[in-house]
Amino acid sequence: MPQILTRGPLAILAALAAPLAVCAILLPWRGSIANTNVALILVVVVVAAAALGHRLAGALAALSAALWFDFFFTRPYQQFSISKPADLTTAVLLLLVGLAVSQLAAHARRLKVVAVTDAGYLAELHHTAQLSQSTTSSVTVVDHVRAQLVGLLHLRACRFEYGTLLGHPPRLEQDGSVTLFHKQWDVDRLGLPQGEIELRVFANGRFYGRFMMDPTPGVVPSLQARLVAVTLADQTGSALDLMQNVPQAA
Repeated sequence: MPQILTRGPLAILAALAAPLAVCAILLPWRGSIANTNVALILVVVVVAAAALGHRLAGALAALSAALWFDFFFTRPYQQFSISKPADLTTAVLLLLVGLAVSQLAAHARRLKVVAVTDAGYLAELHHTAQLSQSTTSSVTVVDHVRAQLVGLLHLRACRFEYGTLLGHPPRLEQDGSVTLFHKQWDVDRLGLPQGEIELRVFANGRFYGRFMMDPTPGVVPSLQARLVAVTLADQTGSALDLMQNVPQAA
């Protein structure tokens, strides 16, 4: 929950208030601190707002920093006007640099999240591959992947049906898309369709069964997550095929 709060309305409020708070702290030393140093301190505040929040928070922090810098640290004081060209240049640069670094900080945070997510996906796939090679129980592999799918796609429930193709439920395809009655469903805009969605399991051209997934309303799994789900189904099929062809001891 804290992560959600720092990127929601609270992030915007903090972004607007933080530069004002820093200016108030620095105000007693207005006569001894160069305006350029004040501007640099405010840039740090903008970076923090963007890193902890989002692009909008960073942009609002940059605007707030420029306004309060003008109000408190440029003559005439306590007015939104600037008489000295040097202070005007500093204020404009503060706004422009603040906007630029806020975008960079937000972008860097997003890349970090993507990298961590990718590592998590790879760990899931690696774990399933190891389990498929080490176990002789198809139930173990199916149950493991079923639990992975619940967490990966934020499902309400998931079950596995062996060798049946009854009905015409929506289907998660190999390319991560979802089809309903042979038409592609816009997952990114509409979310997953209501009701169970099938994810078929094949290996060497043989159909082994399907995962029947019950999506949580309002949750929109990313294309990357859907592709990982398909890969997990492929791993399940390979494991089931391998166990089917293992010679039984006499």
